Amino acid sequence: MNTISTPDLSDEAPEAAAIELQFVNYGRNKQFGGQVVTLKCHEDNSLLKQLVGEPGEGRVIVVDGGGSLRRALLGDMVADAAVKNGWAGVIINGVIRDVDEVGRIALGVLALGSYPVKSIKLGVGQRDIDLHFGGVHIAPGDYVYADNNGVIVSKRSLA
Repeated sequence: MNTISTPDLSDEAPEAAAIELQFVNYGRNKQFGGQVVTLKCHEDNSLLKQLVGEPGEGRVIVVDGGGSLRRALLGDMVADAAVKNGWAGVIINGVIRDVDEVGRIALGVLALGSYPVKSIKLGVGQRDIDLHFGGVHIAPGDYVYADNNGVIVSKRSLA
C-alpha cells in the first residue's frame, strides 16, 4: 500500500469506523495500515515488548492502555524492535516516550501523547482479545488504516 488517505477510505467504505480519539502521529511513517493484533495492558508494556519480537508480517499492533497518561507503553527500543521484525505500526490508547528517537524510526506510531516515565514490568495484560475504545470495536484480524487525519477500522481489507 503506497498512499493511505483515511478520509478517502472512509468515503469508499462507509462501514469502516473511525476511532473517536485525537491521536498524535509520532513515527517516521505517517501513513500505515494492516491487519490488527490486539493487546490490552495498563501501564505495563511487557506483552508489547514480547510481541514486537515476533514476526510482524506487515501487521499493526493496537494497544488499549486504558488511555493512561502516567506510564509510556512504547519507547525507542520497542519501536526499533518492531521495525526490525516487520511490523507496520503501533496504535496506542495511551502514551509513548523517546519521541525524537521514535520519529526517526521507519514505523507508524500513533498515541494520545507523550510522557517520560517508563512502564512497569509485571507481565500483566491480555493479547488477541476484542478491544473497545474511542467508540469503536476492534477485533484481532480486523484492518486499521492511519494517517494524520486519524484511524479507521474495517472488518475487511481496504487496500
